[in-house]
Amino acid sequence: MITHVAIFWVDKPVEKHAADLRKAVKTLEDIPGVKRMRFGPAVPTDRGVVDDSFALGLSMDFKSRKALKKYVKHPLHIKFIQGAVKASVRRILAYDFGDDE
Repeated sequence: MITHVAIFWVDKPVEKHAADLRKAVKTLEDIPGVKRMRFGPAVPTDRGVVDDSFALGLSMDFKSRKALKKYVKHPLHIKFIQGAVKASVRRILAYDFGDDE
């Protein structure tokens, strides 16, 4: 299984842009190959090792790297990037990890 994690920092006004991004993220669930998807706001913490400065985190599980590659090229993902991300996000970090089944 491959896990894709994306961390988003949004432009001001933060509440508006975070809400817009949350709404748009839901469209990604319809992309074939997405086995599991979770997203939500940063959890405030006083633990120095935890970065809670972002607005929204997203994690998605895929069966394989091939499935992740198809997701990246899917029209709904491209629309999400060209629309909601470009309109609301000032910074994004993404991580992929795991092993193919």
